Amino acid sequence: MKIAQIAPLAERCPPSLYGGTERIVSYLTEELVRQGHDVTLFASGDSATRAELVPCCDMALRLDTRVRDPLPYYVMMLDRVMARAGSFDVLHFHIDMVHFPLLRRMPVRAVTTLHGRLDLPDLQPFYARFPHFPLVSVSTAQRAPMPPVNWAGTVHHGLPANLLASCANPRGDYLAFLGRISPEKRPDHAIEIAARAGLPLKIAAKIDKVDRDYWEDTIRPLVTAHSDVEYLGEIDEHEKAAFLGNARALLFPIDWPEPFGLVMIEAMACGTPVVAFACGSVPEVIEAGVSGYIVRSIDEAVAAVHRAATLPRAAVRAAFEARFTVERMAREYVRIYQSLADPGDADASEGESGELALA
Repeated sequence: MKIAQIAPLAERCPPSLYGGTERIVSYLTEELVRQGHDVTLFASGDSATRAELVPCCDMALRLDTRVRDPLPYYVMMLDRVMARAGSFDVLHFHIDMVHFPLLRRMPVRAVTTLHGRLDLPDLQPFYARFPHFPLVSVSTAQRAPMPPVNWAGTVHHGLPANLLASCANPRGDYLAFLGRISPEKRPDHAIEIAARAGLPLKIAAKIDKVDRDYWEDTIRPLVTAHSDVEYLGEIDEHEKAAFLGNARALLFPIDWPEPFGLVMIEAMACGTPVVAFACGSVPEVIEAGVSGYIVRSIDEAVAAVHRAATLPRAAVRAAFEARFTVERMAREYVRIYQSLADPGDADASEGESGELALA
């Protein structure tokens, strides 16, 4: 198939540091190429890919100090996509919603994977206005807040099997926290769990501008107050295997409707069990007593941390290989691409203005 992948521009594909959506787009793109598909990637110009790259900005927008407003770059990207839309069998969007009005005028199969939280009130009227375009969720839990829409499927994320090596004999008896410093990720809970469990905690996380005050006012004082807590900042892909693989467990103490939680399967790939709060996608990803433990309180988390050391790390890795490889993810997306209705079908829905709403 001739497939266009349209990635966010905040990070390169794959990201040099933090970046969940762009990382998944990169893994999917490279695996589709490996499986023999003709893939074009619309992404930032510093992206690295075996697909044809259409650069839509010079570099990842988050890292470009010249950029003040990302919207013009997305408009220019969509102009490039529209100019070539007819040459693809399917357009696969990963950029939330800005492209939806244009889909009415693109005579090509298109599907959108929603990577973020969907419980925000402003999203309800938006998706109610565009109920016909095929959507993919990254977990079943992610769908819960949505109005009736055209779900084409749910595809859990996947990683290349050789990306993160399994660590059978971890060298450090510490707990790991990986991701973002933000209130919904609850690094404060991670610090409390580690302190009560009597174990060191290593935090590898980025701090977005919007969360800078939360870091300064809440988390930095906690890090300073606990001598066994170490903040490492952002880490890259090469550092991630050692960071996760040598930990006793990954702490995932979220209290928000997590759409997927890529770090959970990254830890599993390293053979490291996950102790996660029962929010959002967690019960779909973690097999309790196999790849980790699902908890509902800090007390339960402390107890689970002690039990985590007894879980066979080979079984954790096996759970990853059985359910969360990129090969499986790519096959499921190809099935969705093949199932999409022909945009010329007579039963395609009419938009509010009478224009054809293409599937």
